[in-house]
Order: sequence, then C-alpha cells, then structure tokens
Amino acid sequence: MNWIALLIAVHVVTILLWIGGVAFVTMIIFPIIATTGDSLEQVLLFQRVEHRFARQARIYIALSGITGFWLLHLLGMDRILFTRQTIGVSIMLFAWFFYLLVLLFEKRIFKKLFGKPDRFDSAKVFKFLAAFHWVVLGISLLAVFAGVWQGHGGSL
Repeated sequence: MNWIALLIAVHVVTILLWIGGVAFVTMIIFPIIATTGDSLEQVLLFQRVEHRFARQARIYIALSGITGFWLLHLLGMDRILFTRQTIGVSIMLFAWFFYLLVLLFEKRIFKKLFGKPDRFDSAKVFKFLAAFHWVVLGISLLAVFAGVWQGHGGSL
C-alpha cells in the first residue's frame, strides 16, 4: 500500500471539509445573521452553527495536523521548513497553527465578545466576527494556493 498517497488523500479531504466549512460560515451564515433583526435570535443562530462546526473543526485540525506532520517527516521536508523551498508548506503550517490557537482559546474569545449583556452590541460583535472570518478564509485560501503551487513545481 502507498502510505504517502493515502496520507495525502486524507489530508486533502480533511482540509477540504475544514476550509469549506469556514467558507460556508463566512459567506452564508454571517450574511443571514446580519439580516436577522433580533440580537437574541442572532446569538442563538450563531451559537447553534458555531457549536456544531467547532466540534467538526477540532477533528479536522487534529487529522490535518497528524497527516501533515507525518507527511513532512516521511517526505523529509521537516528538515527544510521555513526556507524558500518550502514556502507553501510554511504558509500551510502557519494557517494550521493559527486555527489551532483560535480553537484552543475559543471559549475565552467568545466570553470576551459576548460576556457583558449590559454592554453587548450584537451588530458590532457580528461585524467583527464576519470580518475576522474573511481574514481567516483568506489565510486558508492562501495556504491552499501556496501548497498546490509549490506541490506542482512553483518556486520563488
């Protein structure tokens, strides 16, 4: 059995599900939230979507991390990380680590955003979250672009 091909396939499918979920939340869910008039309804909708996707995202982060690091080791690329030769992989690693930090500190972040009901401004919070998701989606797409570009012979 070709373990490298299997690891690549699992890695790519995991990334596809992960970034596809981020794109769906960014491009579909946040605009729906923005058109919902009631702030309580906005929060409840966001919580339902976020709690469901966060569980899946944790699995995607774990699987993509395991397969990605295993591939780096098997392909001998771990020795040349953060060089011009592996700029695509380095960007992918940065994106993965960024997501990992967000998921690790998710409860603190949400507590800060949603914490004080007397000072809660749902329009401001969801505008910030939507903008943040666009940045995260941009980083993700850059990582995919860089990885595919490098993997198919692109160089600086």
